[in-house]
Amino acid sequence: MRSSKTSSLALAAALLVAGLGLSQQAAAAATIVINNINGPGVGFNDTTIVAPIGGNAGTTLGQQRLIAFTHAANIWGATLTSNQPIIINAQFSALTCTAASAVLGSAGATSVFRNFPNAPKPNTWYSYALANKIAGAYQGTLNAPQINANFNVNLGGPNCLTGTFFYLGLDANHGTDVDSVATLLHEMGHGLGFQTFTNGSSGAQNGGFPSIWDHFLLGSVTGKLWKDMSNAERAASALSIDKLVWTGAGVNAEIPNVLRMGLPVVSVSGSQAGAFAGNHPVGEASFGPSVGTVAMSGAVMPVLDAGGVLSQACTPLSPANALAVKGNVALLIRGTCGFAIKVKNAQNAGAKGVIVADNAPGAVTGMGGSDASVTIPSVRVTQADGVALLAQLGKRTRTSSGVWAAFNLVSSQYSGADPLGRMMMFAPNPFQSGSSVSHFDTSAFRNQLMEPAISGDLTHSVMPPQDLTFRLLQDIGW
Repeated sequence: MRSSKTSSLALAAALLVAGLGLSQQAAAAATIVINNINGPGVGFNDTTIVAPIGGNAGTTLGQQRLIAFTHAANIWGATLTSNQPIIINAQFSALTCTAASAVLGSAGATSVFRNFPNAPKPNTWYSYALANKIAGAYQGTLNAPQINANFNVNLGGPNCLTGTFFYLGLDANHGTDVDSVATLLHEMGHGLGFQTFTNGSSGAQNGGFPSIWDHFLLGSVTGKLWKDMSNAERAASALSIDKLVWTGAGVNAEIPNVLRMGLPVVSVSGSQAGAFAGNHPVGEASFGPSVGTVAMSGAVMPVLDAGGVLSQACTPLSPANALAVKGNVALLIRGTCGFAIKVKNAQNAGAKGVIVADNAPGAVTGMGGSDASVTIPSVRVTQADGVALLAQLGKRTRTSSGVWAAFNLVSSQYSGADPLGRMMMFAPNPFQSGSSVSHFDTSAFRNQLMEPAISGDLTHSVMPPQDLTFRLLQDIGW
């Protein structure tokens, strides 16, 4: 997962929790019923007094949480069609946290069904809400909840993405906080069926039957759909990085209308670039100017801590480092603080751009976070590329390195799609439980709602030209 101030979302089917609370209904093309299962004084029932914000008129923290949830449910309700109510058991509780990262929420279908009336694919699992929609009748126990959703009650507190809270306004003006509505839309998407019920780590199908999801997942290494693979082939495909794609016609037809043409790279040149000269893939930040929107090139200068090691730049740069990066491109390393914090510290020191080297092996991925005051572009490179780049800076002076970097777009490939124009799905190596397979790949740009982390530039749309989420749900039967 991205280790950043905008943390990763975890996908998990939560256990059904018994409880009593208020229900609030969002009625539109599909009726969504929200069951508040928090106890008194907790989560949706928190009586802490707060001021209305961003179109949310609630006057207690619990009220604002429920209003934001209902707003997100209204967006989905106006988008979906079903003659059966979609019932969500929802709560706030303590989820996994550190000071620099946190699980924002988790959600999933409470049950799956196959071979129900009108099922398009035989012997195939469908999420509860989707099965009800297709059958036109309630499956299982009447009015049982189809989705469990759980959100982090401690977000922003000590040692839980410290200082970064859920923004409960309805207008997306979340600043450096996490947009609650986007997070809610994301988790509801999982509960509606944006997930496989096949074990991505072992490759084992649920009860020996594929998910409807698996009819559209293709491993481009084997050329097989997941439904046709062996367990071992599926497990390998889940680790294939950029070789797991979606074949659904609805998603792929909209790619030219949603994703950007061109892949982001850092183009390295200069008298001291040596063998590292050339184009290198990068991950983009969800804050600041995106690659290709502003011209950016300059000498690369490292930000160093004692002992000559790359700095995390979690605090303002020292005078020597500030002198080195002023008017240049700063090279930093990923670490314990958020990406936006690092980039802002480099910007404050006068840097014109930032390269963040990863601190662990793996494929290139993006940088989450949000800070509207960041005005310089920044990118992330792999650990191996960071090491190689730092080695080429060994002959630098205090103010010049002889190594130049430009942030460019290359290729006729869409950002987030494979060379054949198929949407890539998230398949990192090593496997990331709760995130792998059941999300769009992090290389997508524009950023998508159903990537494994909430990006700061998301809108509240689930439709083209902003987003591909509903098109995928249509592919599987919505």
